[in-house]
Amino acid sequence: MESIHNTTNLNVRVDATLKQESHMLFKNLGLNMSTVINMFLTKCVKTPSIPFKIEESKPSKELKKDEEARQVCSQA
Repeated sequence: MESIHNTTNLNVRVDATLKQESHMLFKNLGLNMSTVINMFLTKCVKTPSIPFKIEESKPSKELKKDEEARQVCSQA
């Protein structure tokens, strides 16, 4: 791990509930947010990848209905 003299601050905006839930999870694992973020960034750099699968999200039924309604309106 790098020394404290070679660190910088990283400000990230996250959902308040997500922050609270992840904080509790990490606390239960004996970790803090800074350690987990450093672990994630280190893994990304060493592997050069993101350490989990990223997929395009499928549109919700509501979004599909909105799109269908727009198509109907544009055809009228």
